[in-house]
Amino acid sequence: MPKPKYHVFICTTTRPAGHPRGSCAGDRNSREVMMKFFEELEKHNLFGSAMVTESGCLGPCAFGPTVVVYPDATWYNKVLPEDVPEIVEGHLKNGKPVDRLKMPDEMWG
Repeated sequence: MPKPKYHVFICTTTRPAGHPRGSCAGDRNSREVMMKFFEELEKHNLFGSAMVTESGCLGPCAFGPTVVVYPDATWYNKVLPEDVPEIVEGHLKNGKPVDRLKMPDEMWG
């Protein structure tokens, strides 16, 4: 297997209904986001240059589903399945992160 250029992590944490931090997989459908990434990688023949890994909690639960793309350390927030083609085309295929989906800077302040 060749070393991938990009590694995408998607929070798929599941918590009980009503949990104060929410649940990327349960409340916010992050598993659908993950499946859409797999579909788009196949569609663009990017397997080998990009890989997708489900992750436990990445931290910013209020901004989930959270998607992180390495090695760029680009954090995306509130990603929906319909956002995935734009991330794959723009970031993984053309190297240009999708600004409108980036985690807000104040999250880190």
